[in-house]
Amino acid sequence: MSANPFLYQDRTLFCENVALADIASRAGTPTYVYSASAILANYRAYDDGFGALPHTVCYAVKANSNLSILRLLAQAGAGFDIVSGGELFRVLQAGGDPAKIVFSGVGKTAGEIDDALKAGILAFNCESEPELALIDALAHRRGLKARIALRVNPDVEAHTHHYISTGKLAHKFGIDIAEALAVYQRARQFSSLLLEGVSCHIGSQLMDSGPVMEAVDRVLELIVTLREKGFDIQHADLGGGLGVAYKPEDATPSIAAFIARLKDRVQNQNLRVLVEPGRSIVGGAGVLLTKTLYRKTSGEKEFVIVDAAMNDLIRPALYQAYHDILPLRQSSAPMIQADVVGPVCETGDFLAKDRTMQEAFPGDLLAISTAGAYGFVQASNYNTRPRPAEVLVQGSEWKVVRDRESYHDLIRGEA
Repeated sequence: MSANPFLYQDRTLFCENVALADIASRAGTPTYVYSASAILANYRAYDDGFGALPHTVCYAVKANSNLSILRLLAQAGAGFDIVSGGELFRVLQAGGDPAKIVFSGVGKTAGEIDDALKAGILAFNCESEPELALIDALAHRRGLKARIALRVNPDVEAHTHHYISTGKLAHKFGIDIAEALAVYQRARQFSSLLLEGVSCHIGSQLMDSGPVMEAVDRVLELIVTLREKGFDIQHADLGGGLGVAYKPEDATPSIAAFIARLKDRVQNQNLRVLVEPGRSIVGGAGVLLTKTLYRKTSGEKEFVIVDAAMNDLIRPALYQAYHDILPLRQSSAPMIQADVVGPVCETGDFLAKDRTMQEAFPGDLLAISTAGAYGFVQASNYNTRPRPAEVLVQGSEWKVVRDRESYHDLIRGEA
């Protein structure tokens, strides 16, 4: 993974060559800030790692769907993994190549499928037999052949948060790998489907590649069996899920090492390999800027009240996730232990609990680290709060790539 783009220079925190305090003063807070160089370096670590092996790196749009980030990746040659019609629309608006798009997800609607067929996407990752039947019918209506990969569930434990683990039979995703051959055979009845792939994804924020390799081995065994039964399997979509280090002391998984292990397994299989990284491309490339509003003491408890909240970054409340919190300007202020909380009227509105941090006073600016993935995309307007602005930094230049919402934006469409 790329070097950290967020470093101190003369005790001031920078993103690439831009002082974050300058962005905060002009764009306001809360604001998400992303590093273009880090995003591209992470993408290229995947793409270059495969070398001459036929492959497509399909960025998982759900991790961060800002149009400028999608355009940045599209121009670098990336494909895209989408899970909704809205994500398809975003990718196409950003100039993404539809022939490099894979459509995942358990609940694709007829309208979404038809839009994807019209666009000419690379493949559908199908998760049930009724979905196969619907795609076949819609493709037949358009006189098309839809390229299909069945998403199989290998029953592998991902060892991650249970909300983002997807590879066990108790989860809603995929088809039991033990039943996959029978499903492929029954799918031969569909004349408008091209049964050319196998797909698998076991979860997100994986710090150990071992479970992924176990799942890959099971997928490759299935592909051998399918080919023996006459199926022309041309590609394997092996999912994403590689994690990032949220705590400073955690080791960051190496993208290059991960792809090298993957290549060892697939390079002699006569397959095009697809992967779907999201968090590992954008997670460490983003921070959320916030301003301290108040300090408060309740009994022995210290609170730092900031203007960012759970509606801006829900990961701490939803996943009990840790995000490092850094001052935009280092000082000689003492260290304190405090909860960092927002203005939302929920006890669950916190960004950190019992955090040891540099003492923050009203007006002081902070950066919530490793917020480039599953940050803005999960933001809401709860408590009728406008969502943050988004900023993209490239070298010494930066621009607002999403305006902060206004109050009028919040009521648009209401009667």
